[in-house]
Amino acid sequence: MLSNHLQNGIESDNLLWSRVPESDDTSTDDITLLNSHRDGDGGVNSLDYEVIENYAYREEQAHRGKLYVGYYVAVKWFFSLLIGIGTGLAAVFINLSVENFAGWKFALTFAIIQKSYFAGFIVYLLINLVLVFSSAYIITQFAPAAAGSGIPEIKGYLNGIDIPGTLLFRTLIGKIFGSIGSVGGGLALGKEGPLVHTGACIASLLGQGGSTKYHLNSRWPQLFKSDRDRRDLVTCGCAAGVAAAFRAPVGGVLFALEEVTSWWRSQLMWRVFFTSAIVAVVVRTAMGWCKSGICGHFGGGGFIIWDVSDGQDDYYFKELLPMAVIGVIGGLLGALFNQLTLYMTSWRRNSLHKKGNRVKIIEACIISCITSAISFGLPLLRKCSPCPESVPDSGIECPRPPGMYGNYVNFFCKTDNEYNDLATIFFNTQDDAIRNLFSAKTMREFSAQSLLTFLAMFYTLAVVTFGTAVPAGQFVPGIMIGSTYGRLVGMFVVRFYKKLNIEEGTYALLGAASFLGGSMRMTVSLCVIMVEITNNLKLLPLIMLVLLISKAVGDAFNEGLYEVQARLKGIPLLESRPKYHMRQMIAKEACQSQKVISLPRVIRVADVASILGSNKHNGFPVIDHTRSGETLVIGLVLRSHLLVLLQSKVDFQHSPLPCDPSARNIRHSFSEFAKPVSSKGLCIEDIHLTSDDLEMYIDLAPFLNPSPYVVPEDMSLTKVYNLFRQLGLRHLFVVPRPSRVIGLITRKDLLIEENGESSAVELQQSTSRSVQ
Repeated sequence: MLSNHLQNGIESDNLLWSRVPESDDTSTDDITLLNSHRDGDGGVNSLDYEVIENYAYREEQAHRGKLYVGYYVAVKWFFSLLIGIGTGLAAVFINLSVENFAGWKFALTFAIIQKSYFAGFIVYLLINLVLVFSSAYIITQFAPAAAGSGIPEIKGYLNGIDIPGTLLFRTLIGKIFGSIGSVGGGLALGKEGPLVHTGACIASLLGQGGSTKYHLNSRWPQLFKSDRDRRDLVTCGCAAGVAAAFRAPVGGVLFALEEVTSWWRSQLMWRVFFTSAIVAVVVRTAMGWCKSGICGHFGGGGFIIWDVSDGQDDYYFKELLPMAVIGVIGGLLGALFNQLTLYMTSWRRNSLHKKGNRVKIIEACIISCITSAISFGLPLLRKCSPCPESVPDSGIECPRPPGMYGNYVNFFCKTDNEYNDLATIFFNTQDDAIRNLFSAKTMREFSAQSLLTFLAMFYTLAVVTFGTAVPAGQFVPGIMIGSTYGRLVGMFVVRFYKKLNIEEGTYALLGAASFLGGSMRMTVSLCVIMVEITNNLKLLPLIMLVLLISKAVGDAFNEGLYEVQARLKGIPLLESRPKYHMRQMIAKEACQSQKVISLPRVIRVADVASILGSNKHNGFPVIDHTRSGETLVIGLVLRSHLLVLLQSKVDFQHSPLPCDPSARNIRHSFSEFAKPVSSKGLCIEDIHLTSDDLEMYIDLAPFLNPSPYVVPEDMSLTKVYNLFRQLGLRHLFVVPRPSRVIGLITRKDLLIEENGESSAVELQQSTSRSVQ
């Protein structure tokens, strides 16, 4: 029955397909059509998000009943649970390690500087150097794909681009331990972006059953073989990474929706939300378990969450102007940051990093030494200030030793009743420094000179550090930069309006949001994340205001940080909106640069091997001839499917005539055609064919996609772009205008009940639209 259905489907497609022109005006290459980037070149390939409805797929679907469908859905939810647990535990391990390394480092340094500041500086520098060296060594020697934040690569994957090595097991290990070394070593970067990449790696590895190379695999979880199912799992992992980094489950869902994914549906949203909720439960459970002190320095303030609920209760209308100014500053500094990092990263890729891994390690170590010297040396040049009068029930203690949770750090002060405001934010962990900048009831804790000094130095360090061969996120450095100039503006507002209920920490929070909006160009997800990590819903309108202004200002100069980095790395992203000049182009004009390589339905094995070896195309139209001699396109066959057929050899035949599908048994399951995730898969060079094999034939009809998407040659390129991106396609046929129409589908034709009958609305409104 299925064989007859396939044969009937091919015959129907023969009626629908237009004649193939003899000229080379059309192309089947997707990246050439839209991005002027040939699919298969440059180290990246497109993913097959489209369901290939060949005979193997239809046969497999026919044997699946409702029980299997229920099992399939249940396994998806179970995998969402596992992704949440795995990402939560990875985040707990990273934060526990970072907090303990930083705590031990500052405790040891503070104990030594009681006797000698020079000896303390040497110890401080050496500890940071060892941590950064270990991170750079792991990345360069073990997991090169783990360098950077990983968000541009994951964004490219969800956009339909497969970058080798992005989601491998060694990338996951390098991301985890590399983040511990780079963040614990005091570099001007964060661990939030790497956590997103970590969650995506965990999701991908669970979906493919582990790692075959390291013998950590199981056949049971290998249920999700298609790129479409893996895409859903990776989306869950991205949301889980943000939820774990900020303890912001709703922000994680919105981040996945707004920033990384290109394709969304309601069923996926439920699973993403469930995964983020599981992460929040795991993280909060771990932090509650660590409150007893069994986790060392981790527990009380380890994760990034800054409670400002006890800060400013209300705001005045006259404060909106300085808040808008903060938004403008954030847009300008964010756009400048994107441009400077683009120049630095481009210079590294084109000159410095071409000299080898040793240069990458030396560069990271030099930046570590400079960062340690600045964070230790600059506070020594700053004069200490007397501690303010203690406020009852404020919970603020002055002074405190470096590296301890709280404000007013005592560093190089003559008396015990003094503190160093520059050391409070410089000679401290980034999380504790942000808490100090966000803190309420600490009026005039920082001087304008100290804030300006810190802003200039940390901004420079963040630009220089971004792009080194270590895992690097930009969320926390962006919050540090923004909160610094935000607090500076808040100081002037307090002095100008002379209102006692205006908190400088409120403006620091708005500054942090403005810089992230001006650099990363996120709005909704970032707004929710900032509310969740600060626990102050009253500031929501103000955060929305500065985000809108900063994004508008930043968009006037350049693209967002992740888009800039993706373009620099050669990741051909399809953005949500087509370019303006595409309105003046048609589909035929976009694909004139390449020649169509078509295959006959029955083809010699030698010809298949020759074609695959002579080009890099990943999709080939398959043509057949009618009895009258007409050339018709009957479908599309993928390069990966041809390679599987050549390797297995079980479908070779001696006859050059097509076989009757009803009399032929398909020896392949649909899962055999799936490519391993984040790897190159089979190559034509890996397949060995004898001289007898080369003289055999293959009938491609059972293995092709008989119903690929088609557009007429004169369709607007804007419409082609939207269709291509929204459906997640890899190939799109461009054909001449069809000569006739056999039917017309409307909305009510798709309102079909499960029993195959039309709905009541359809029965009442049925009309005949058949074209005679």
